[in-house]
Amino acid sequence: MQKLDDAALRAWPLPMPAADGDKEERGHVLVLGGSREMPGAVILAATAALRAGAGKLTVATGQSVAQLVALAMPEARVLGLAETPAGGFQLNAVARLDPLADRVSAVLIGPGMQDEAATAELVHALLPRLGSTPTSVVLDACAMGALLHGPAGASGARFAQSLVLTPHAGEMAHLTGVSKEEVCADPAPLAVQCAAKWNAVVALKDAVTHIAAPDGDVWRHEGGNVGLAVSGSGDVLAGIIAGCAARGASLAQSTCWGVALHARAGERLAARCGTLGYLARELCNEIPALLDIIAGRKTGVATTIRPTPGGPTPGQPA
Repeated sequence: MQKLDDAALRAWPLPMPAADGDKEERGHVLVLGGSREMPGAVILAATAALRAGAGKLTVATGQSVAQLVALAMPEARVLGLAETPAGGFQLNAVARLDPLADRVSAVLIGPGMQDEAATAELVHALLPRLGSTPTSVVLDACAMGALLHGPAGASGARFAQSLVLTPHAGEMAHLTGVSKEEVCADPAPLAVQCAAKWNAVVALKDAVTHIAAPDGDVWRHEGGNVGLAVSGSGDVLAGIIAGCAARGASLAQSTCWGVALHARAGERLAARCGTLGYLARELCNEIPALLDIIAGRKTGVATTIRPTPGGPTPGQPA
C-alpha cells in the first residue's frame, strides 16, 4: 500500500499544457447530472472540474433546471435533457449526447441525479459509446447504481471499460450488500476486491481514504477534517477528478490527485475559517493555488490540519 502525500504527488505530476497551449489542449469535460431537487450538485461538480484545470466544459442536465444551470455557469455549454417523472433522464438522452462522445476528454455522471434505475439504464447505454473513444469516465452518487441494475443479458457487475467510482462507506454498503460498519472496519481489502471485480478505480472515501486500481495498486490518503462532511463536498471531489482526467491524467492519477486536492482544500479553509461551517462551493476556489503548491511551482506549504487530542477526527466527504 502506497502512502499518498505531497512527496508522492510531486513525483507523479499532472500533465501540463504548453505555455502557449489553448483550451483544447487542457481537455473538454462533460458533467451529466442534476435534477429538479438538486440542481446545485452539477454546478459544484462543473465548477470543480474547471478549477482543476479543464479547458472546456459542457453540462447536460434536466430541462427543468437547464436555464438555471446556464445562468450559474456562464463558462459552460448547457444541454437540457428530457426527464422521467422520478427525476432521472429519459433514455433518449443518449442520442442527444452521442455527438459529444468524440469530442470530450472526460465524462462525469451522477452528481445530483435521481431515479437510480433510470440512471443505470442511461449509464449502460452511454458506456459502449464512450468506450469506443479515449474518454475517461467517472461515476459518482446515483450513477454508481449501474452496478446494481445491469443491462439486459449481463452476467455479473463488471465494466468493460475501466472507470472511476467514488463511494463513501454508506454507498459502498449499498453497492456490495456489506454493512456500513463492516466497510468502515476494514476498508482497504474491500476496495481492492471491488476494484478488481468491477474493473474500476475505487476511491473509498472516509477519514482515511483508500484508492484501489483494478491491477491491485492501492493508495492510502490521510488528511482533511470533519468540515468536509458537508452537503456538496462529494460533488466537488468528483468534479476535481474529472477535471484532472480531462487534462490527460490516468484514472488512478486523477483520483489520487483529486482526493488529495479536496482534502487539502478543506485544510486550508479550516485554518482560515474554522473546522466547521465552510461550504462545499468554497473548496473549489482553493484548488488552483493548491495545484501549484503541491507541484512545487509556487512558494508555500499546503497546510495540514491534524486532530488534537480529544478533538474531532477528520471526516469523510458527503
